[in-house]
Amino acid sequence: MSGLRVMWEAAPLVVAPLAVAYALFAAATVALTVVDLRRHRLPNALVLPLYPLILLLFALAALAAGDGAPLVTALLGGGVLFLLYATLRAMGGGVGGGDVKLAGVVGMVLGHAGWPAVLIGTAAAFVLGGAVALFLLATGRATRTTRIAFGPYLLGGAWLALAASVAA
Repeated sequence: MSGLRVMWEAAPLVVAPLAVAYALFAAATVALTVVDLRRHRLPNALVLPLYPLILLLFALAALAAGDGAPLVTALLGGGVLFLLYATLRAMGGGVGGGDVKLAGVVGMVLGHAGWPAVLIGTAAAFVLGGAVALFLLATGRATRTTRIAFGPYLLGGAWLALAASVAA
């Protein structure tokens, strides 16, 4: 059972920490999107505290539900996306260090919802970012060397995947 499905079907002791975790992720999404679009930065002061806070909230929900599986997939999802983005950065793939750190948080949130959410969110981020980049190139608003903030697409892809997880 996915983490999001547990949230809607479980007791208040499970729902409360999950609701806080997703609310925190939503607030961070807004703040990080604004900062990244304006400054092309994803500040550590906003990204790094999300790791222990979201992990703690997911752990509390797991304890209350008596089901550690979503917590395990959250940890694995965070690690997988962090390593994927770190590899892209090392290979010169155009992602910045902030994107790498944010990818770990996004992976935790998506992993909690399940592996399909991790896959959908990852693909959606690249599709969204690529579509915007193509639009900017086609309209002459960008060139091949123009830097485009990727954080908003990473986060947008995550929310699309979470919405798909709830709908499934």
